[in-house]
Amino acid sequence: MTTERKISRFFNLTDSNWMKHANPWSVGTRYTVLPLIIIAFWSRIWLGWWFLIPAALSISWIFLNPVMFCKPKSTKNWASKAVMGERVYLNRDKVKIPPVHKTVLLPLLNIISSIGMGIAIWAIVEYSIWGAVIGTVLAYLGKSWYLDRMVWLYEDMKENHQEYLDWEY
Repeated sequence: MTTERKISRFFNLTDSNWMKHANPWSVGTRYTVLPLIIIAFWSRIWLGWWFLIPAALSISWIFLNPVMFCKPKSTKNWASKAVMGERVYLNRDKVKIPPVHKTVLLPLLNIISSIGMGIAIWAIVEYSIWGAVIGTVLAYLGKSWYLDRMVWLYEDMKENHQEYLDWEY
């Protein structure tokens, strides 16, 4: 079982929920997660222990976001294809992906995102606006590039696998 499949189970991404997550609104609003968490934890200086309320809400958004939107009217867009590509990638232990997609780039992009997250966490502790900005930019740069590679993967795989092609409408 791939790590991505374990993560998708943790987020309750069933077939139906994957399609909800393929809604461009889900993908787009997912980019609000890190800034909301940063602001929520920074609010501890103004709210004291009451900061736990916005912190809990912002962390809840991580879990609610992928499943709270309805199935998209169309999946013929970048955001939907990125999510469908993630599904293809997590399924690579069952359906082989082309060698061109098995590069060091994907782990590298996840490392870039992780470094960005680390900087953002440091920025939360130190109240560093520049750390928060740089961390968020790095995290989202790595994630956005990763998603773009998932679109490419989906486009390469859909014509040879009816299940994948059926996701597009």
